[in-house]
This record gives sequence, structure tokens and C-alpha cells, in this order.
Amino acid sequence: MTTSLPLCIIGAGSIGMRHVEVATASPEVRITAIVEPHAPRRDELAAQGLNAVATLDDVPAETRAAIIATPTQDHAASAHACLSRGWAVLVEKPTAATLDEARALVADAGAKGLLLFTGHHRRCHPFSIAARDALAEIGDLVGVQGIWSLRKHNTYYDVDWRRAPGAGPLLTNLTHEIDLLRFLIGDMTEATALLSSARRGFVIEDTAAVAFRFANGALGSFLISDAGASPWSFEAASYENPAIAGSGEDYIRITGTEGALAFPSLTRWGRSGPGEIEWSKPLAPVPGQRFERIDPLLAQIERFAAVVAGGEDSVLCTGADGIAAMEMTLAAALSGKAGKPITPADVPGDYTGV
Repeated sequence: MTTSLPLCIIGAGSIGMRHVEVATASPEVRITAIVEPHAPRRDELAAQGLNAVATLDDVPAETRAAIIATPTQDHAASAHACLSRGWAVLVEKPTAATLDEARALVADAGAKGLLLFTGHHRRCHPFSIAARDALAEIGDLVGVQGIWSLRKHNTYYDVDWRRAPGAGPLLTNLTHEIDLLRFLIGDMTEATALLSSARRGFVIEDTAAVAFRFANGALGSFLISDAGASPWSFEAASYENPAIAGSGEDYIRITGTEGALAFPSLTRWGRSGPGEIEWSKPLAPVPGQRFERIDPLLAQIERFAAVVAGGEDSVLCTGADGIAAMEMTLAAALSGKAGKPITPADVPGDYTGV
């Protein structure tokens, strides 16, 4: 008989409540408290039968882990405080506000021998895991092309901070794609970005085109926009987010020396006959495996609980992985401003992308 993991959730905003939702649904975890400094919000949570407390000092002593879903600027402070209590930590992306903070946090967890993960949950979809395995079928990787283009409604920008530097799709949305591409293909070594604000006219970009170089020699490109209407995005392809209309359309294509893979359908194009694969010979499509739709946050929290219990996991985004995603996201942001290729080593440790 397994014992559920007693954990607290820090932050009761929209993302924090999604973690509350999946934690409540899972037999693998048990919420000991929700840490929320805003008293009226605590009253609302209490009315729902949840144990809402003001500070970490009020969290029950039985707690062994924490999920941090506070604003980015608080990630490092809350995570250090949890580590000082001996808790395993899963912190929402990005790991911290700066690379310096993220690196110090990972070092702290390592010194204490404690688990630290970053909440890049797209890895936990079964089709993401299967895609990583399927790439072995298309030979040496050559390149990847992706597009994320969802037109956010006009009133989305009625909130002042959503028009402020740092709130564009490059820093807000691309980081998910970078972590997923790293999960599938491997480390990135360089980014080159072009930015445009031509459609919305804000100080922030509404569109970015980014080129990547991977350590294995593959090249990649990604177009990301919150001004262009299209059926192509992770959310539309996967039906993951009920607030975003689904399309079922692939939005990433990966090519190799022996064929190609479309994601997330996992349709694979490969050899149709004997001899060399070359352009005069048609490629044969092989339909991808179909999976039941899951809640990836539920899968993530259950993987987290299993590792805290002593298990092993090759899917969850480690603290080091979280830093690598931050490095390349910030490299793209810096490239867009500097007008030249940027490597992770070029990104200042205190750079926020603004």
C-alpha cells in the first residue's frame, strides 16, 4: 500500500489552482496547505474547504514537498525557503527571475541533496515521450521547423502589464517550445532572433522568428506570434487548454537523413523501398500511435510524487533543464535586441530579457 505525498501549494492564482485541482484528484498526493498571503483570497479558499495559510511557517509539519506557483520574481525566495525546510520542490516555469537566481537555487538543492524540478509539463504528455523515441527511426537529425501562432483577443491587452516589456510571446510563450525541443532533440548552443511589433504596435513584440543551432549539428527555426490567427500551436494540436480552440493540426516537423516526423500526431515519413533514400523516390507515411488525452499537470504531479518516494524519472524537467530553457529563451531575447547570434555564455546572469 502506497502513502500519498503530503505537499503544500504556494500561490492561489490561476496556475496555483490548477495544481490544487490535480492534487485533489490524485491519490498519490495530499494537500496539507495552500500558502496565500492575501487574506480575502484565503477566506475564499477556506469557504471551499481548503486549508489556506498566510505563510510557510503555518504549513503543517508533516509536509514533505511544495509546488511553487507564485509570480516569477518570488520563485527563488520561496524555493530556497522550502529547501531550507528539507522539502522537495517543483517550481513553475521559469525556474527564477534571472539565471543567477536559478543557478543559485539549483546549487542549493544539490548541496542539500534535495529534489528540484521546473514545471515544464508538456514533457509529460504520452505523445511527447513517444516522439522522443520515434526520432531514432528517422536517422541522423537534420532540422526542425515549428510554428506557434495564436491570435490573442484584443481585450487581453487591456491589462497594463501585458503591454509592458517582457510580456510578449518571446518570453511568455517561447520558453515552453524551447524546453520541448530540448526534450526531443537535445541541447541548443546558439539562437538568432528577429522581432516585430508591426501588427499590434506595442512596445513589446507581437511576432518573433528564431533560428537555433543544436549541439548534435541539427538546425531549427520557430515562428511565434500572438497576432497571427492560425490552427498551429501546441495547445490547438493537443487540445490541452480548454480556453484555446483545438485543431488537431501538427505544428512541428522534424527531418532526418532517413525520414521525417510530424508532431504531435507522430506521423512518420520514411523508406518506401530498397536503396538510397533520395528525392526521386516517394516517402511512405506511417500513422502515429494514438493516445488517450490526459491532464499533463496531473501526470506531472504524480511523476513528482513517485520520484520523492524514491523512484527514477527521465521525463520531468530538472532544475538544470529549467536553467537551459531559460538560457536559450534569454539568448533569443538578447539576439533580437543585439541583431546577432547569441550563445548561452553570452547571456548576463542578471538579464531578464528586457
